[in-house]
Amino acid sequence: MIMESLSRLVLRTDVSGMPLGWVDFQEAVKLYHLDQVAYSLGNHLYTIHGGYNALSGMQSKLEINSIIATFNHHQKSKKTRHYIPPLNNHALFKRDNYICLYCGEYFRRSLLSRDHIIPVSMGGQDTWNNVATACKRCNNYKAGRTPEQANMQLIAIPFVPNRAEYVFLQGRKILSDQMEFLCSHFPRKSPLRHRNVG
Repeated sequence: MIMESLSRLVLRTDVSGMPLGWVDFQEAVKLYHLDQVAYSLGNHLYTIHGGYNALSGMQSKLEINSIIATFNHHQKSKKTRHYIPPLNNHALFKRDNYICLYCGEYFRRSLLSRDHIIPVSMGGQDTWNNVATACKRCNNYKAGRTPEQANMQLIAIPFVPNRAEYVFLQGRKILSDQMEFLCSHFPRKSPLRHRNVG
């Protein structure tokens, strides 16, 4: 199998179909081996060949689809409505589509920064609702001021991604069936839904 194809990740969900994250083919094989896979969805992604049976001479093989639902996922809290994903720049910049929320221009990741809308020096928190993707020029100009004090206006309202949106934000090279599945878990008014559907 070509190494590039082995880099495609499998979308892992719980038994109810709630997206949990991404696993590589090795982790997927491990989940199958531990009988933690309840069912699979999506398109065929891998056929993994194992060893040979000494009696039958038959080689074992495992078919892995692009989405697997798993048992035994221990969550700290079952209240997914109150799930707040960890904040990191990778997910933040992807949430805002690599666009500076002040000047509206698209930038490469290396030219972006995390801006605290209400500055930390004024009591602002490092939370999803108080951060925006900003180009370094706009962030430097705004400095330790609020947007109003700097006479700058946000072009979009920051939001807290739900669990499925966060899984999307963490993904790379998401396959179309995986994207369709994730979008079905996005809120109806999610900016990510409108960006990725239709």
